[in-house]
Amino acid sequence: MVKVLKPGLYTSIQDLGRYGYQNYGVPYSGVMDVYSASMANVLLGNEVHAAVIEMTMTGATLEFNCDTSICISGADMAPKLNKTPIKLNKQTSIKKGDIISFGKLLYGFRAYLAVFGGFKNEKAMGSYSMYQGVTEQSVLFKNDDLLINASLKPLEKKHAAIKIRNTHFNTKKIEVFKGPEFHKLSKAQQSSLFSQDFTISKENSRMAYQLTGSLKNSLKPIITSPVLPGTVQLTPSGKLIILMRDCQTTGGYPRILQLKESAINILAQKFTGDMIRFSL
Repeated sequence: MVKVLKPGLYTSIQDLGRYGYQNYGVPYSGVMDVYSASMANVLLGNEVHAAVIEMTMTGATLEFNCDTSICISGADMAPKLNKTPIKLNKQTSIKKGDIISFGKLLYGFRAYLAVFGGFKNEKAMGSYSMYQGVTEQSVLFKNDDLLINASLKPLEKKHAAIKIRNTHFNTKKIEVFKGPEFHKLSKAQQSSLFSQDFTISKENSRMAYQLTGSLKNSLKPIITSPVLPGTVQLTPSGKLIILMRDCQTTGGYPRILQLKESAINILAQKFTGDMIRFSL
């Protein structure tokens, strides 16, 4: 069992998502940054789809009530074990009564804490991912008890660590494919789309990232059609919206671009004021 002493700003349990229910309007959900979450699980020997804690901008404070092993990846929120700093992307042994806390955000936006065997709270539609309307909770609260498999023997302590790609956090290049309505853009619009920097607006969440900066738009709305995480929609005002993991399953704005999976992961580590540039 793991007790939440402080939940942080927006902390939830996520795995790789909920598949096979989109025809009912159920979002995929899942970790925003699959690369970082998978890194934490792999370093523990977990399956990549094991449920982890996703923390946004501000870390949680957690008390462990059994011996286990953890790994933290993604954003650097200055993690500490019993007030002693610990490293990211490295297995850390935990003893009963230990407390994990976090400090100042040093880089990135979302951090992932994996535990040996994964978290085992509410499972719905084949996934542990929290989402309002599907699971009882959409975020963690103070005094929540998180289930883990306490019967698993903690991993033998290892000192190996993995060096992550710095570009995952500091690049502004967002690689994309042409979307279904891309061909409706004029040559001038297409050129403008790839020649300017866009800025992440304050309207960013697990559902979508809105961008500041605009693209002159004369396209008509489309018949409501399927959308996916990573779909870039062009609104009538010329604003761009990038759909993220908790996005709806259909939309009526032209779908002019589609992010690569790796680009969704990169975008998930950016926040208000960060700049991006699309690369076809």
